[in-house]
Amino acid sequence: MEYRFATAADVPALAKMNQSLIRDEGHRNRLTLAELEARMAGWVSGEYRVLVFEEAGRPTGYVLFRDEPDHVYLRQFYVRPELRRQGIGRAALAWLRTNSWPNATRIRLDVLVGNAAGIAFWRAAGFEDYCLTMEFENDAQR
Repeated sequence: MEYRFATAADVPALAKMNQSLIRDEGHRNRLTLAELEARMAGWVSGEYRVLVFEEAGRPTGYVLFRDEPDHVYLRQFYVRPELRRQGIGRAALAWLRTNSWPNATRIRLDVLVGNAAGIAFWRAAGFEDYCLTMEFENDAQR
């Protein structure tokens, strides 16, 4: 597996993977592919770092994160569906802990409560439940 930080040239492929991630985790995000590309371009050139993992020059996944004052915030983590459960995600996390986050005392991420596979992955990777964010949607305001 090879790891490299994304550039602007990666944005279209990253947006497609992000669209798949949104669908896979059951997120209610309804951005179009063009909107996802624009958002990803801003992230790649701005406050986030994006690591692409590749096998034989073909992207197998990516991770989007940023450094916060007291932790690393892992915003997105994606492995192509047909390649899941082969150790790619665990290997990417190990690479990040050694090469990008060696001094991080804490890594935080959000997982949708309905994303059972995601929750299982993160728990198996050593992450523990920390908090539960709740919300109320006011139908009268839609």
